[in-house]
Amino acid sequence: MAAAAAGRLLLLLLPLLVVGAAAASVTYDHRSLIIDGRRRLLISTSIHYPRSVPAMWPKLVAEAKEGGADCIETYVFWNGHETAPGKYYFEDRFDLVQFARVVKDAGLYLMLRIGPFVAAEWNFGGLPVWLHYIPGTVFRTNNEPFMSHMKSFTTKIVDMMKNEQFFASQGGHIILAQIENEYGGDEQAYGPGGKAYAMWAASMALAQNTGVPWTMCQQSDAPDPVINTCNSFYCDQFEPNSPTKPKIWTENWPGWFQNFGESNPHRPPEDVAFSVARFFGKGGSLQNYYVYHGGTNFGRTTGGPFITTSYDYDAPIDEYGLRRLPKWAHLTELHKSIKLCEHTLLYGNSTLLSLGPQQEADVYTDHSGGCAAFLSNIDSEKDTVVTFRNKQYDLPAWSVSILPDCKNVVFNSAKVRSQTSMMDMVPETLQASKPDQWSIFTETIGIWDKKDFVRNRFVDHINTTKDSTDYLWYTTSFDVDISYLASGNHPVLNIDSKGHAVHAFLNNILIGSAYGNGSISSFNVHMPINLKAGKNDIALLSMTVGLHNAGIHYEWVGAGLTSVNISGIKSGTIDLSSNNWAYKIGLEGEHYNLFKPDQGNNQRWRPQSDPPKDHPLTWYKVNVDVPQGYDPVGLDMLSMGKGLAWLNGNAIGRYWTRTSSTDDRCNSSCNYRGTFSPDKCRTGCGKPTQRWYHVPRSWFHLSGNTLVVLEEQGGDPTKITFSRRVATSVCAFVSENYPSIELESWDDKHISDDGRVASKVELSCPKGKIISTIKFASFGDPSGTCRSYQQGSCQHPSSLSVVEKACLNMNSCTVSLAEEGFGEDLCPGVTKTLAVEADCS
Repeated sequence: MAAAAAGRLLLLLLPLLVVGAAAASVTYDHRSLIIDGRRRLLISTSIHYPRSVPAMWPKLVAEAKEGGADCIETYVFWNGHETAPGKYYFEDRFDLVQFARVVKDAGLYLMLRIGPFVAAEWNFGGLPVWLHYIPGTVFRTNNEPFMSHMKSFTTKIVDMMKNEQFFASQGGHIILAQIENEYGGDEQAYGPGGKAYAMWAASMALAQNTGVPWTMCQQSDAPDPVINTCNSFYCDQFEPNSPTKPKIWTENWPGWFQNFGESNPHRPPEDVAFSVARFFGKGGSLQNYYVYHGGTNFGRTTGGPFITTSYDYDAPIDEYGLRRLPKWAHLTELHKSIKLCEHTLLYGNSTLLSLGPQQEADVYTDHSGGCAAFLSNIDSEKDTVVTFRNKQYDLPAWSVSILPDCKNVVFNSAKVRSQTSMMDMVPETLQASKPDQWSIFTETIGIWDKKDFVRNRFVDHINTTKDSTDYLWYTTSFDVDISYLASGNHPVLNIDSKGHAVHAFLNNILIGSAYGNGSISSFNVHMPINLKAGKNDIALLSMTVGLHNAGIHYEWVGAGLTSVNISGIKSGTIDLSSNNWAYKIGLEGEHYNLFKPDQGNNQRWRPQSDPPKDHPLTWYKVNVDVPQGYDPVGLDMLSMGKGLAWLNGNAIGRYWTRTSSTDDRCNSSCNYRGTFSPDKCRTGCGKPTQRWYHVPRSWFHLSGNTLVVLEEQGGDPTKITFSRRVATSVCAFVSENYPSIELESWDDKHISDDGRVASKVELSCPKGKIISTIKFASFGDPSGTCRSYQQGSCQHPSSLSVVEKACLNMNSCTVSLAEEGFGEDLCPGVTKTLAVEADCS
């Protein structure tokens, strides 16, 4: 076996660029990446650097490391870096070198997914809009202009990393690079040019001589030596396209993106853990959580179409105010458990054993006597007890147990031992530094300066603005005969649009708004209107909310109006589509940069102690103080409609308090069992899909902070507040049969045959807070979820006092489920559970 494995070892590298003694070789074989001659089992998580700010990067990376990550993954965002042909930007949130240095300083590896097409729920898939307008360019196919620019940018990034000596072959920490992204599913649609392009991309990447392997995800025809990898909710059944390549999972989707106006899908942590345990049990060697730590799409240019930018984006947010993995503590225990098996998994021989109709064991044994087993129950309904090596093991439905010694269970994916921290958004008054000192600027409806051009047809919105702004005015006028007023007409304005949204004004009055959604951006709308005799002016403000980020020929997907007419008139429909339409790109306030700090004294701002409410197309400016404390901050925009917001000139992003349908597939409860899909475990029906918008604390000054808001539809700015995201309570639900072996002190030579020690509940409040109240405690057979626990038929009378004694006025505490702690067993034969809910203050 050893000789055969050595024969399968595929060395990728050209002569290494040795820098002192620190240069490392990175190769691979069929089992894993090989770093400095050692096979490695790697846990990775995504931190997309522009989705956070530099002040946040060190803590984000440290949290990933504390959770068991060996590696950080990031895309490289072409349209954020090359803002015009040959014009580069690598500052602030786009300082890729600084981000890479933060990862290196933390002692973690880096997976650099250059793309440069990335999709990533990112505007235009990461490709620069200007590239679409270079004559003859077609994206992502055998097209010379596209490939030339793609090669130039890829080379630019690789050279930057080489100059910093970041590649492992230079003594750095970059161990993998990726070219293209999820192209395999689209390749056939591009015909022969698709295949040629994919092969060219691989060849171009290899010619960069990075000294580390390259990957192509979702690319089953990736040529040797490029590694094809898996992106999915589950990758345990994935196999690479060559027996010489390792099994790598570049995107494990712990959730799903949320569109404006749609309910929010949450993937249960038990299922995430199940998928990871299955992957490593089936021979996987590198798994990356595709979740955006720090995942705010700041600004108007970073989100895909209709994709949210707020705190409500896809998954819970950690104590630093970031979108992150659900139940990271549960997954941290998983990572530690897998690492206990690393040597046996990578160097042992594997055997698959059947334990039942839907139960199995993946068993690994090595020459040193090591043994590790992954026991799986893939039945999505029935818990079961299996016999493995003459010993019985409890296996809940849809779960995996990990046995690093083939005897003792140290982890089960369905048995969550870690606490649940309940986070609340605690509002604060928008503390005005100078009370009653609001300033406003009201946009002109329609053409606010000289018209940009006139056409007797509709132009495409995106081709006109080239994404320099969300906004494009379409304006026209028409005459109505005085006889119309007495004729009993009931006119209706009918608008068809390719997307994404429109505000309709008739004679300078907002008469309605309409929009598409993340699935179908086109829409049509019918608005009853009142006309006046004589000239009537129609001004239609067309809006984009991010450009499409993926799909076959997605760069050709347009936006803007396609038809406008007025029906309901006895004399017949008035077709306005071929009228003379005057166009104006952008808004006046944008043109004058009213959001910038140096425009605070612009004469266009008008002081007003009582700012107007429910007034469309209005800019608001107010000086605010820093919210107290150190908790992460969100801007609560519930009182507003749709628009943009800035703090001290920094773009917080688009806001849109659009409400999801009350019938949008939401679930009253979420069962982790069974295959996850975006239609499962949805929440938030009938509620705003966005409300709080992350404002990094590093954007605040000690004093003199300026908040600027552009409101498109109308709202009440006086009700805007900052909210602090605070952990107000913690919960735990642990049973006697949960794994209880201490992972930190694991030693299979000193574990008793039954491996049993008492399970325990561990609670911890955030730093600086204590457990002030025990709101619920029950040792017996309680049920429910955090904040809705219920006492069962079996309840130990001293449950509350035992927990209070151990936990009250403590920052953290441990409560053992041992019988001596609670006294006499009042419910023989019942598996006991301790459920606790505690307040932190």
